[in-house]
Amino acid sequence: MKSPHTDLPRSSISLSVYIKNGFRTKRSTSSFIIIAALLNAILYNWPLLSFSINNLDGLTLNGLHTIFTVFVVIYLETALALYLLFLISRRLGKNLCVILALANSLAVYFVVTYNVILGTSMMGNVFNTKFSEASPFLSGKMFIYFVVLGMIPAWLIIRTSVLKTPRLRLFLHLILTLFISVTWVWFSGSTWLWVDKHAKQLGGITMPWSYVGNSIRFQIQKDEENVEQTPLPNATFRSNKKTVVVLVIGESARAEDFSLYGYQRQTNPLLSNSDVITLKNATSCATYTTASVKCILSYTNTSHLFGKNFEPLPSYLQRQGIDVFWRSHNWGEPPLKIASYINAKDLEKNCEGDECNYDGVLLSHLAEQIKASKKQKIFVVLHQSGSHGPTYYLKYPKAFEVFKPVCRSVELSNCTHQELVNAYDNTILYNDHFLDQLRTILKGLDTASAFLYVSDHGESLGEDGIYLHGTPYSIAPKQQYTIPFLVWMSQDFIKQQHISVDKLKARAKTTQDNVFHSVMGAFDMRSPIYNKDLDIFAKAKTP
Repeated sequence: MKSPHTDLPRSSISLSVYIKNGFRTKRSTSSFIIIAALLNAILYNWPLLSFSINNLDGLTLNGLHTIFTVFVVIYLETALALYLLFLISRRLGKNLCVILALANSLAVYFVVTYNVILGTSMMGNVFNTKFSEASPFLSGKMFIYFVVLGMIPAWLIIRTSVLKTPRLRLFLHLILTLFISVTWVWFSGSTWLWVDKHAKQLGGITMPWSYVGNSIRFQIQKDEENVEQTPLPNATFRSNKKTVVVLVIGESARAEDFSLYGYQRQTNPLLSNSDVITLKNATSCATYTTASVKCILSYTNTSHLFGKNFEPLPSYLQRQGIDVFWRSHNWGEPPLKIASYINAKDLEKNCEGDECNYDGVLLSHLAEQIKASKKQKIFVVLHQSGSHGPTYYLKYPKAFEVFKPVCRSVELSNCTHQELVNAYDNTILYNDHFLDQLRTILKGLDTASAFLYVSDHGESLGEDGIYLHGTPYSIAPKQQYTIPFLVWMSQDFIKQQHISVDKLKARAKTTQDNVFHSVMGAFDMRSPIYNKDLDIFAKAKTP
């Protein structure tokens, strides 16, 4: 009997059978690995191609050789990894390919949409972001990326039967791939100077190695931080005078959008007409929250002290007999041993007014809590939600939407630059109101008091096509680490500490490293770890 497909071209017959079988296909293990590695290089690494083209001196023969080498290396390292996985288990290898297809699609979306680098710092952002902060990133464009680059390839992988191949043959293929890899690298030495120069950028957009490798690195760092905290040396107090110190940890605030730092827009109308002191040339330790907050609360940079994890400032002060209150509208702080930690959800229960869903909730009944303390020395930390993107327009009450029109899209590149800046500047305007309210509260205590405001890091608003924060520090734009650092002191505090306001204003440079020792100085604390050179108040004493 004549086949119904006899008169059809062979390619049509194959496609017809392929569709009839529900897109099922069979592949040898080596064939599957080669196709998977090639598709990974092509489907998910075109942002890397775009970066390479933009950073080479035109499409010269040498430039094309460099691009080709980069892609060959991506293919070969992916193939090597897959050979190793399939040597262990076909099921493991296939399932991991499905997971990576889905993860790659989301990673490519963020790289393309926000021009981010998926380095260790960015992966730290990912793992420390709660759903309430992540949900604004959801968009139709993300869904399209997830379906086209994620779900469809994953489904095709699932429908592919990987035939059993002798392990010896797979091992020989692995050796051959390794030999080709080493040979290609050896004969492409002329390209490695360019690769080395752009290593951080390339390493942060190569799929899936960017987020896989840097996730592992971040977890290793996290495990080191989870080592039991080492207590710091006990302190003594040179005086027992009543003192209240408030540390406000801002979020994603960059100095260049503060009129206090010379910005042409009036984003600080209240603070500009107050006795708040602006410290010049302030910088952050990192470009993401967890690392920056750890730095702010540490007595020294412990990155070079492997396995050491010293207690943070609030825990240290609590242990020395100071009343410590932490109020949080954010997260990312290290483990704390303090008596009072209150998050925004709990504060909202007794909050009244229009600001209870914003950072204003942190000030709710703050004066009452301070006055109820029986201690002579009180330390308060207010951890803001601040100017965290991409939904800047949700970070302030409607009354503070002064600069218009504003960006209301999570795909920031879809907004004009001015709309994006308008939305961001409104968050700074609201922060101005917040800090002025705090100043009023402290003045009403009628005791020696001060506040330090320091942002955890800055923010990119599309400069050079980069958005948000978390770019590796060594290549981060200045907007991500140049931060505001403000100080306010009551007259009683100034007299008690013998502060010269003019000396404090004249400081040439300040960093987050100054916070720990300045707080110690404000409380007249002394211990072997106290560093007078890092105490901004000690350096501003009158003769």
